[in-house]
Amino acid sequence: MRKLVAICLLCVAPLGATAFAQVYTTPGGRAVLPPPPAPPPPPAITVPQVPTMNSPPPFALQNTTPGYVHEGKPPAQVLKPQRRESFDRRISRCLDEGAAMGLGPGERSAYSRNCAHQR
Repeated sequence: MRKLVAICLLCVAPLGATAFAQVYTTPGGRAVLPPPPAPPPPPAITVPQVPTMNSPPPFALQNTTPGYVHEGKPPAQVLKPQRRESFDRRISRCLDEGAAMGLGPGERSAYSRNCAHQR
């Protein structure tokens, strides 16, 4: 019985000593904590330059022909309307769409007529 108690005390004694080894104490008995690490430096914040509305567009977007680009005015845009597809191309595309939706032959013809006139 004495041997069992001695073995238990020897096993438990090192566990209790390790918990006290983490706390530093002064001769007066006060706990001393190590100083915290220095904080990281603040991040550098740079504000991007925002273009103003009256600034000229980049050189790649400018019309290089003299006389067309004026200071403070953007170059004139040339927009061409899209040409409408032929009727038979529109019917073919609408018939394909109707088949893809799983419509029957009668429903597909009605769908294609309505679809081709709307496009």
